[in-house]
Amino acid sequence: MAEDMTLMWGSGSPPCWRVMIALEEKNLQGYNHKLLSFEEMEHKSQEVLDVNPRGQLPTFKHGDNIVNESYAICFYLESQFKSQGNKLIPDSPAEQALMYQRMFEGPTLYDKLNSVIYYEWFVPEGERHDSAVRRNREALTTELKLWEGYLEKLGSGSYLAGVTFSLADVTVYPTIATLFRFGLSAERYPQLEEYHALLKDRPSIKASWPPHWLENPQGQDTLKDI
Repeated sequence: MAEDMTLMWGSGSPPCWRVMIALEEKNLQGYNHKLLSFEEMEHKSQEVLDVNPRGQLPTFKHGDNIVNESYAICFYLESQFKSQGNKLIPDSPAEQALMYQRMFEGPTLYDKLNSVIYYEWFVPEGERHDSAVRRNREALTTELKLWEGYLEKLGSGSYLAGVTFSLADVTVYPTIATLFRFGLSAERYPQLEEYHALLKDRPSIKASWPPHWLENPQGQDTLKDI
């Protein structure tokens, strides 16, 4: 089953990590995979472009089926392997509604994070402005306060959709982990820190932890003042 699957991925990429968590949760270990380097632009190689014309990671192939968008891959895996591993879409209508809501808010959080931590990567030197940096940081702060509120409302020990680990956690947790990797204050964001601590030792997350984070656990302090 898993031997018919091939994943090309990059270490520390939340979209790639989402897929790897989903594969672990569905007990699909043993899939073929290839770690590529963003720094060396390997995601723009012909090997990747042959599977994903956008030149983005992850790329995922199951038999003759190609799915490249990380959310789509997660839904595909849950749909194709419903009875295998952990169920990732709750039965409760209330939890399911909240799961979908948080899942599709996740990319907004991810985009606002990237606008801060990768500003100099995305924006050419001659086009950078201090006002844009401030605006991006303010937008991220506002977004983080929303997620703090969501978790506070659910109560201690909750997952993003309630009592059940779901696709919301699969897709959003890698962004939360990246926030703390880049120095987000646990004291300033206690709900996010509690959620991060709740999930970081989950077997699927430990098994797929970014290898370069293991090699260098220190991280960065880009977000320490957010």
